[in-house]
Parts: sequence; C-alpha cells; structure tokens
Amino acid sequence: MSPEQLSPALLTWFDQYGRKHLPWQQLRTPYSVWVSEIMLQQTQVATVIPYYERFMQRFPDVHTLAQADEDVVLHHWTGLGYYARARNLHRTAQLVSTQFNGEFPATVEALSELPGIGRSTAGAIRALGSGKRAVILDGNVKRVLTRVHSIKGWPDQPKVQKQLWEIAEAHTPEVRCPDYTQAIMDLGATLCSRSRPACGLCPLNFMCTAYATNRTDDFPESKPRKTLPEKSTYMLIFHDQASGKVLLEKRPPQGIWGGLWSFPESADISDLNSNMQGQIMTDSRSMMLWSPLRHTFSHYHLDITPVLIPLDQHHIGVMENERWHWYDLRNPDELGLAAPVKKLLGKLI
Repeated sequence: MSPEQLSPALLTWFDQYGRKHLPWQQLRTPYSVWVSEIMLQQTQVATVIPYYERFMQRFPDVHTLAQADEDVVLHHWTGLGYYARARNLHRTAQLVSTQFNGEFPATVEALSELPGIGRSTAGAIRALGSGKRAVILDGNVKRVLTRVHSIKGWPDQPKVQKQLWEIAEAHTPEVRCPDYTQAIMDLGATLCSRSRPACGLCPLNFMCTAYATNRTDDFPESKPRKTLPEKSTYMLIFHDQASGKVLLEKRPPQGIWGGLWSFPESADISDLNSNMQGQIMTDSRSMMLWSPLRHTFSHYHLDITPVLIPLDQHHIGVMENERWHWYDLRNPDELGLAAPVKKLLGKLI
C-alpha cells in the first residue's frame, strides 16, 4: 500500500466526523496543547475535560503555573492519578517561564528535553500548538497503525516501536499536519477502539490488512501479563474531634503518591505510640478499624485498612511543619491528596 493513500482518506473523514469541540481545541497554543496532552496520558477524554477546565481557569498561562505552589498544583490534579505527571508539569512550567521567557521550544528535540515530555507529546505540541509538521505516536496512533499494517509484537517493544515510528513518519503529510494529527488520534479514540472497533465506518478499512483478514482483535498485541504482588498497610486517621481536623503526612518526593499528602501509615498497629515515635499518645481501646479497600498501581496491589483514632486533646504532640499538617475538614486547604485519602476524608465529612 502507498503511504499517500492514508492521509487523504483520514482527512476527508475528519472534516465531516472529527472532534472539533473539545476544550483544548478552542484556542490552541503550545501551553494548552501541552497541558491537555499530559492529562490525556493514561486517562480518557471524558475524565480529563472537567480537570482541564478547572486547571486552565486556575493556571491560565505558563507563568501562573510556574509561580504556583506545588501543593496547589497537586490539589488540582487530585483524582487524575500518575502524579509524577503533575510534578513534571510544574517543573517544566518553571523552566519555560524562566529559561525560555514563557515560549515553548520550537523543535521536537528541544521539547523532548523538558521534564515529562516524550517524543510523541513533543510532536503533538509542535503540530497542534504551533501548526508545524511533526510526527506523533501515542496509544491511539499505535493501535491504528498496527491494525492497518498488521504489525506483530507489543508496540512498546523497542524493535516494534522503531518500526511504528518509521511508518508514522511516512504517513504524516506536509500539508494539514495539525488536522491529520488530530484526525488519527480521533480515529483511534473512536472507531478504531481497543475492543469492538467500528470497522464498517472506518475511512481506512479499504487499506487495513487486519480488517481484510478479520484479525482486528489480534492487533495491537498486549503486553505480557504478570501477576501483581500484594502489599498491605494501615492508614492511621488521627481525628481531633473538637477542631474537626485530621493529621496528614507529606510523602517523600519519590515513590508512590510522591509529594502528596496522606495519612500516616503503619505495618503494625499493636503499638501506635511507638510507631508515631511518641508524638501522639493514644488509647488503643478507642481505635476503630474501617472496612479495607484496595488501590491498584501499575506494579502492585495495595490493601489499605483505615484505622480511625479519635483524639481527646487538641493537636497532641505534633506541630505543623513541612512534613505534618492538620487538615481542617470544615475549611480544607488546597492540597494534593492521594486518591484513597480523598475518599476517606469524604467519609469523615
């Protein structure tokens, strides 16, 4: 098949059926495209839309985002998951604001050197945000191209990915590159979906080898599955009932929920006073174990048992600092919260 066949067919379809009313499409700038592309990594469009709208209202430009406190940025990201994206977003905003005078670099290579921006995201920023020709290869594009060309192997394997980049380069046109970029992403997100693709409506079915051989379910090949290990922890909910405040601890910058606020944790609740290094004296008879909940990360399951610990005296032993914070349930601060923590705080409220 000729590479010249794909883009005209795709663009004709896009003109009639493509998505043109998403919030980040209304005023395309490198900044708005960058924010939306980072949010859309690992996250569905429907989920992203309200987060994007709130985020852009709070941080309308790269300078505002750069000057914001990290806790406020993480607060506006709470619920989207993969929080390293938000921390990288903040760091990149600071670099663009201070080192590039608020202007994003013009080349894919320079964009790719910024925190959290890979080759495909850089291509999207250049194509959609600046109207210049650039190649992308996100998950939707990989799905379309592996089916059209019946590419064997898991798409994220280096050898397969190299092949897909070469194919994506060959198909990306010089003219109307921004529309083509949006079109191939739209096709993968709508008709060429992961399951039950609507092949009969697809503008590329005339050239799709997977469709011709009735093998669309075989492409793209899945990553070999591994059994996820299981871990467990107790989340300690120290609740000062008089003030309506609960104790939160800031997690280290690296690791799960990096930089977010969470409840203190313990692998053993038999001696809470020892676990808290004597900072809070508790009476184990007042503890209440809530129903366990499971939070699944990409590499393991975490089984959480929440432990409600009412406190009789105000803020016993723990002073607020960079590590500890008494969170006011009645007048909550803008803090980045781990998803299970937000859920448990809602239960307290």
